Amino acid sequence: MREDRQRLDKWLWFARFAKTRTLAAKLVASGFVRVGGQRTDNSAKAVAVGDVITVALPKLTMVVRVEALGERRGPAVEARQLYTDLNGDAGALVSDGDRS
Repeated sequence: MREDRQRLDKWLWFARFAKTRTLAAKLVASGFVRVGGQRTDNSAKAVAVGDVITVALPKLTMVVRVEALGERRGPAVEARQLYTDLNGDAGALVSDGDRS
């Protein structure tokens, strides 16, 4: 894969939308993720900086723009820098004060 792209399941895991990469892949395969408004069930789909990702979670739908590609699954503060929440701060998965 090109250096300016990353697998969708890997990015979701780095950004802490899922606890494991396997769960991230299942989230995508189940059809709960859209990239650029298009539903995808391919966890290997490449995402790049600037892509808009919609994730339908049980009680919340998150719309985020990819700001950076992850290099590791780091602390919450690092994960929060990978995306901009387009819903506003009310639905943020990871707050700046979260230390887990």
